[in-house]
Amino acid sequence: MTLYDRILVPTDGSPEGERAVRHALELATVHDASVDALYVINTASYAGMPMETSWEGVDDLLRADADAAIVTVEEIAAAHGVAVNTAVVDGSPSREIIRYAEENDCDLIVMGTHGRGGIDRLLLGSVAEKVVRGSEVPVLTVRVADGSTSTETGSATESESNSEDVAGSEAS
Repeated sequence: MTLYDRILVPTDGSPEGERAVRHALELATVHDASVDALYVINTASYAGMPMETSWEGVDDLLRADADAAIVTVEEIAAAHGVAVNTAVVDGSPSREIIRYAEENDCDLIVMGTHGRGGIDRLLLGSVAEKVVRGSEVPVLTVRVADGSTSTETGSATESESNSEDVAGSEAS
């Protein structure tokens, strides 16, 4: 019996987020698990746009970003020899990640976190924190580079598992 059969990795398409994707794929290799890559188009953040804005144009751009992110995950997965299922959904990222994991019998969610603290976390919130707090499925967060430092891919010492201490450790 393996610990993980199906791993969900939400992606935002960022180069920093690829670190979490690679970590999920490495875990999948060890556990002979499949991977689901999920991109959530955050339509709620575009609800306040002026009516003159062409929603079709914005929607096309958002879908193009989603497709590019999914293709990147597929390419990385192919290099690791891991089967990957992909999905693009609309909605609130944290809610959709939790919903997808629970409805698709995922054993683990692996996702990136920027490790923001202080006022940034208060103002911006954290999708990872909301998923950790709301998910019945275990969550493994992988700290991703914030652009000011470089980090190595997949370091287990920089990952955190789903526990009551995760939210507090993200604040530091």
